Amino acid sequence: MKRILAVAAVLAALSPLAAQAQFAKPEDAIKYRQSSFSVLGAHFGRIGAMVNGRIPYDAKIAGENAALVATLAKLPGAAFPAGSETGLNTRAKPEIWKDTAKFQAAYEKMVTETAKLPAAAGDAGTLKTAFGAAAATCKGCHDDFRRD
Repeated sequence: MKRILAVAAVLAALSPLAAQAQFAKPEDAIKYRQSSFSVLGAHFGRIGAMVNGRIPYDAKIAGENAALVATLAKLPGAAFPAGSETGLNTRAKPEIWKDTAKFQAAYEKMVTETAKLPAAAGDAGTLKTAFGAAAATCKGCHDDFRRD
């Protein structure tokens, strides 16, 4: 698990620079961001299952998933270049590109809140509070910037 975290951290650090250069086609950006959000959601969902009592709380597993979420949250931000607002069944709303400052602020808020999860993972109550704050940023962005 430590190796996975190390690799994820390196990828997250390099992805904003590499991501912009690697998206030769809008479809590449769409696939990248959808994949990033899918993996992020899988790990976030594992934490949600714990804090909502669907599975037993386990501090070790919560910590591992929280660390991954905090790292993975940094990946999709660079995958919204101009020209990637249409095609390939994207659910991204045009508002992302019409009001980039608002979108960027919402995205940064999500990154900030998910970064708090690893420190909170050692206590179920603290994790539940941090998870709620992070989930609220997800909902806010989905409400404003994602088609259902």
